[in-house]
Amino acid sequence: MSTDTEIERLRQGRIVVVGASLAGLRAAETLRDQGFTGSLTMIGDEPYEPYDRPPLSKQALLGRARPEDTALPRRRDVDAAWRLGVAAEGLDRDAKEVRLANGDTVSYDRLLIATGTRARPWIHPEEAALDGVFVLRTRDDSTHLHRKLTSGVSRVLVIGAGFTGSEVASVCRELGLEVTVAERGPAPLVGALGGVIGAAADRLQRSKGVDLRCGVSVTALEGDYGGRLRRAHLSDGTAIDAEVAVISLGAVRNTEWLAGSGVAAGPRGVACDAGCRVFDVNGIVTDDVYAAGDVARSPHPLFDYQFLSLEHWGNAVEQAEIAAHNMICAGTKRIPHLWVPMFWSSQFGINIKSVGVPPLGDQLVVTQGSLTEERFVAVYGYRGRVIAAATFDGAKWLGFYQEQIAAGAPFPPEYRTVDRRTETLQPVDPDFPDPHLPTHGPTVTLSGHSPSERRVRFVPSRA
Repeated sequence: MSTDTEIERLRQGRIVVVGASLAGLRAAETLRDQGFTGSLTMIGDEPYEPYDRPPLSKQALLGRARPEDTALPRRRDVDAAWRLGVAAEGLDRDAKEVRLANGDTVSYDRLLIATGTRARPWIHPEEAALDGVFVLRTRDDSTHLHRKLTSGVSRVLVIGAGFTGSEVASVCRELGLEVTVAERGPAPLVGALGGVIGAAADRLQRSKGVDLRCGVSVTALEGDYGGRLRRAHLSDGTAIDAEVAVISLGAVRNTEWLAGSGVAAGPRGVACDAGCRVFDVNGIVTDDVYAAGDVARSPHPLFDYQFLSLEHWGNAVEQAEIAAHNMICAGTKRIPHLWVPMFWSSQFGINIKSVGVPPLGDQLVVTQGSLTEERFVAVYGYRGRVIAAATFDGAKWLGFYQEQIAAGAPFPPEYRTVDRRTETLQPVDPDFPDPHLPTHGPTVTLSGHSPSERRVRFVPSRA
């Protein structure tokens, strides 16, 4: 088959995108932009067209933006059939069909899996059902939580001090609410940035009036006779009276619907190659099933070729565009997804950003500013090269460090600090928790070199 004939064939047929959020929308737009003229079906479990999630834990909770006003801007008309409000329930790769929860099936020639993640629920369903217990992931979650926070409650409990939990705590303080944060790790953000940076986040939260309890777990949520939350019990034997509990224990990747399909999918995501083509359980790459966004895990040459799962807005866009491009072009024209991870969070008046993969780092130095003044740049090293950087109100440096990571620059950095104060260039252990223990913190998850990771299982602890 000639190249021109092959390209023409790939630009026709039926493409189904499962996941009608950021990655799914950007993939659909790219498909149309690059000449796909066939039928396009978008499947989403929520009843809404794609919307932006980052404002839900910030502006929307503060009442500065309505959740219904967070719809993602359209770059172009995608001319698609939208199947919203119905989840995908199964995949038959032999028949090339997606089975929906309402019993319908949707046929495809090529499939993009972009089902993303959902908030990890509280471990005890009867306690999770109490009035006043929330998670925060969707538009509806944000609407309901904002309504509760502004209804005259006096104290909020946040369970988990990762990025989302810390942002919720920040919103509570800005709204004038008393807030307790219970974190099973030694400090906030420890899973994402390590204990050295976590200590700075700890000081920041306490200085803003947060009742921060680290090294403890919530063992039970207690309700009153009317089914309303009234108290939480902690592993240290103490109890906290609270009318609202926000469960911020990380994300669960939406892969259960792929069980039995033969796709290499599990708790850490759907395994795909650098071109976004999905692996089967035997490690054989497919040509008709692709993955993109938070649900995908793929190897990256800059990070020891380990599979990475990235919960990043920018990664979802970049990977979706590359997946769409590769779905409709000949093999020689396909391109790899080699995006350097970036993440940002705004909390307690500080803009926190990172680039690279901090959890891969085995050493850390502060190259600008000071940890004690909450304005700094910290650089992570791995096997003698720069692997990541994190900043508190120092985002102007991230472009430089992104170039250092891509170039494999040596660590410790050979240059002198621009703004030397109390820290030196003497490397220290970044103090990450044991990677084999479950944690809600990382926005980048390293998951080894095998596409079929079947051993990962989250085991909740009550201690």
